[in-house]
Amino acid sequence: MAEKGQSRASRRKQKKKKKPIWKKILLTIVLIGVLCVVAGGSVFAYYAATAPKLDEEKLSDPASNIVYDMNGDEFAELGSENRRKVTYDDLPQQLIDAVTATEDSRFFEHNGIDIIRTGGALVSNFKNGFGAEGGSTIDQQVIKRSFLSPEKTVKRKMQEWWLAFQLDRQYSKEEILEMYLNKVFYGQYAYGVATAAETYFGKEDLNDLTLPETALLAGLPQRPTAYNPFENPDLAQERMNTVLDLMVQHEKITQAEADEAKKTKVEDLLTEKQPQSNKYGAFLDQVQKELSERFEDTDLNLDGMKIYTTLDPDAQETVENALSDESGISWVDDNLQAGITLLDTKSSAIRAIGGNKNNELGGFNYAIQGSNQPGSSMKPIIDYAPAIENGVYTSTYEQINDEPITIEEAGDWKPNNYDDQFHGWMSARTALAKSYNIPAIKTFQAVGLDKAKEFANGLGLEFKDDTIHYSDSIGGSSEFRPIDLAGAYAAFGNEGIYTEPYSISKIEFSDGSTLDMKPESEAAMSESTAYMVTDMMRSVMTEGTGTLANVAGLDIAGKTGTTNKDGQEGSPDSWMNGLTTNYTLSIWTGTPNDTVIAGGSAGTNVAKYLFKQIMTEVHEGKDTESFKKPSSVVEAKVERGSRPAASPSAGTPSSEILTELFLKGNLPGATSERYEEKEIAPVTGLSASYDEASNSINISWNYDGDANFSVSADPSGSTSTSDTSAVIDNVQAGQTYNIAVTASVDGETSEAKSTSVTVPGGEENAEEEEENPAENAEDQQDQNNEDQQNEDEQNQDQNDEQNQDQNADENNDQNNGNGNGNENNNGNGNNNGNSDQGGESGNTEEEENPNEGGQETDPGGDAESETDQGNTNEQQ
Repeated sequence: MAEKGQSRASRRKQKKKKKPIWKKILLTIVLIGVLCVVAGGSVFAYYAATAPKLDEEKLSDPASNIVYDMNGDEFAELGSENRRKVTYDDLPQQLIDAVTATEDSRFFEHNGIDIIRTGGALVSNFKNGFGAEGGSTIDQQVIKRSFLSPEKTVKRKMQEWWLAFQLDRQYSKEEILEMYLNKVFYGQYAYGVATAAETYFGKEDLNDLTLPETALLAGLPQRPTAYNPFENPDLAQERMNTVLDLMVQHEKITQAEADEAKKTKVEDLLTEKQPQSNKYGAFLDQVQKELSERFEDTDLNLDGMKIYTTLDPDAQETVENALSDESGISWVDDNLQAGITLLDTKSSAIRAIGGNKNNELGGFNYAIQGSNQPGSSMKPIIDYAPAIENGVYTSTYEQINDEPITIEEAGDWKPNNYDDQFHGWMSARTALAKSYNIPAIKTFQAVGLDKAKEFANGLGLEFKDDTIHYSDSIGGSSEFRPIDLAGAYAAFGNEGIYTEPYSISKIEFSDGSTLDMKPESEAAMSESTAYMVTDMMRSVMTEGTGTLANVAGLDIAGKTGTTNKDGQEGSPDSWMNGLTTNYTLSIWTGTPNDTVIAGGSAGTNVAKYLFKQIMTEVHEGKDTESFKKPSSVVEAKVERGSRPAASPSAGTPSSEILTELFLKGNLPGATSERYEEKEIAPVTGLSASYDEASNSINISWNYDGDANFSVSADPSGSTSTSDTSAVIDNVQAGQTYNIAVTASVDGETSEAKSTSVTVPGGEENAEEEEENPAENAEDQQDQNNEDQQNEDEQNQDQNDEQNQDQNADENNDQNNGNGNGNENNNGNGNNNGNSDQGGESGNTEEEENPNEGGQETDPGGDAESETDQGNTNEQQ
C-alpha cells in the first residue's frame, strides 16, 4: 500500500512538471521582448543623453561647409553666398502642399516622428539590411542637417528620433518647415528654396512660381545632382511628374491640373544657367558629385562640415591657365572645347580638373560630365593589356600582320587604318606606337570579347548597356570621360593597382566625427602587364603618334585617340592620355555639337599641346622616378623581322637589332640565320678568248644555281650580270686583260676566280715604246685614261708614274706592268707586277693555263678588300 501511494505521489509530481511546449516558447519570447525593451530603452536613453543640444543659431542660421586643399588650406566656403532666407509667410500654399506631399505627407499631424512611415522603414531594413530605407520626416531632416553626421548607424538614428521629438515640442510646424526650406540643397550650388527659384527660373518672388516649377523644386532635394534640370532634363521631367502624382494622391491638386502641368517641358521652364562664384569651380563640381554619391544626395548640404580634398592648387592653376586665352596655345576652332583630369599616379587622388575652355564657372564640365568616344585611347586598355594579361601575347615584339580583314560577327565589318593602307607584319609595340587599327582588332579578337570587357571593368570602365562591341577595340562604340580614362591609365603606372579617382580624402562633421572618403584599391592586372604596356606607350611618345606631346627629360608614356564621323573628313573628338610615375593626365578636346574639329591636324593636335604644356609645368622642380621593371619581365635582343622572335646572330647589323620585353620564361628560342656568314661557291670553268672579228674578249663560266656575278677586266673596268657570260668590247691591241669573276647570293660573295687574255698586236707597240719610251708611256697613259674613266684621281697619278717606270726599264714587256700579283685582280691594273695588298710578284698559274679554274688567293692579299674595289668600280 505504501509503495502504491508513493507511486501516485510521484506521478502527481511528474504531471506538475510537464507544461505545453507552446507555453515555454511564449514565455521565452515575452522574456526576450522584455529584455529587449529594457536594453533598447537603456541604449536609447544613453544615446538620447549623449545627443547634441538643440542650438537655435544652427537651426535658423546654417553654418557653411569649409573646403580645404591637399595642404590643409581653405579655398572654398559652400553655402555662404548662395543662401537667401525666407519666412513661412513668404511660402505660397501650393509650394507647402508640394513639399509635404513629397517629403512628409503627415507633417502637420505627427510629433516629429511618423510612426507609420518609420514602421515601414523598419520592415524594409529588416528585409534588405540596415539603412535600406530611412523614413525621415521633415523634422528629422532638419535635425540631421544641423547636428548629426550622415552615417547610417543605430546611434545616429536614435539620436535623430530624440532630437526630432524635442524639435517638435519646442518649435511650431511653421517654424520647422521654414527651417527646412531655408536649409535644403537644390543642386547647382543653390541652398534654400528662394535661391533655387532664382537659380533655375529667375524668379525672386516664390508666389510667381507656376505649378510645374513648384513641383520641380519640391522634387529636387531628394537627389539634387541627379535631378539637376540643367544637366539631366529627362530625369528632372520624370521627377516633376512624380511630384505631381503625389500631389494628386494626397488631394492637393486635381488630376486635370496635374495632366496639364505635365505637358510643360522642363527645358522651357529654365532661365539661362548662371555661373557659380566659387574658385576652382570645376574641381568643386567633382566634390559635390562625390558627396551626392556617398550620401545619396539627401544629406549633401549638412551644415558645418569640413571637407578635406585632394586639390593641388598649383596644379589647378596650371590646368586653368592652359585652358585660358593666355596659354599661348592656338585653338584654331572657336567652337573647340576641352575637359581635363590630372591625377596622382600612385593614389589616383585628383590634383586638378579643367571643366571647359576659359574655365567658365558653372559651365558644362567636360572632365566629369557627359561622355565621348575615346578612339584609339582604348587600345592599351582593351586590346594589348588583356592580351598580355591572359597569355595571348608574351612579349612586346609579338608579330601581327596588318592586312585586310572582315569581321563576320560584326556584320561583315571591313575596318581600315587611318592612312587607308596596310603595312604587313609588325610588332605589337609598333602597332600601338603607330596606332594601326587592324593589329588592334586582331588582338581584341584573340583575347575575346568577354575577357576584354572583364579587364576594362577592372579599370573602372563600364560599357553602355553592359555590352561590348567589336568596334570598342578601337574606341568606336562606348563613351567615356577624361576622369574615367585617367583612372584607367593611372593603374599602368601604379604596378597594375586600380583606385577610383577621388577628390575628397576626409570629412569632419559638426559633431566632431570624421569619415574617411578614400576608395579601396584593387589589383586590376599583374605588374608585368602594367610595365610592358607602359613601355609600349613610351614608344608612342618617342616615335609614334604622341611625339608632339612628349616632354624631354621625363620618363613618360601615353596614347592618342581620335574618332571620325561617317561620310565626313576630320575628327569630332581628339584625346591625349599619358602618365609618369608622378602624374596621370587625360585630355579630351572636341565640339559641343559633335561636329568635326576645324583646322585639320592643327585642331586635333590641341590636345597634345595642352598635354605637353601641363605635364611640363606640373613636373617642374619635382623628382620623377622612372617606371620600374618587375623581375617577371626580361629584356632581350631580337632581330628585326624574325618570326617567331629570334636572337640576332654575330652577323646581324646593329640597325636590325631591337630590344624588346618578354615575360620571364618566354625568351626567343633560336638565333637568326639571316645574317650568318655563308660560304658561297665560286664559279667554275672560267675561260676567256679574243675574237678578232669583233675585236672583243668573250668570257664564260659555269655555276650551279642562281646568283649575280661581278666581272672585272683590268684595265677595262667591271660589270655585273646574272648570266654566265660576258663580253669586253673594243679591246686594245697588245693589252693584257686580267679577268676576275665572283658570285653573289643574298648579299654574300664568293671568292674570285681569275684568268687573263693578251690581245694580239702588241709587238709593234713594244718597238715604238723602245724607240720613244717617254712618248709611248704618255700614249699608254692616255689610253688608260680613256678606258678607266671611273677611277679616282689618286689611282690615276699612281698609274702614270708606274707606267713610266715600267716602260723605261722593260721596253719589251708586253704586259706593260698591267699584271696583278695574285689571282684576285680586282685592284688597280696599272701595277708594277705586285699585289696591291702585299702579294708576291709574277703571274699566277692561271696565266699559264687560262682554261683551268683559278687557285686560292694569295694569303698576303685582302680578297674582301679587292672584291669591294671591283664592286666600287661597278657602281661608279
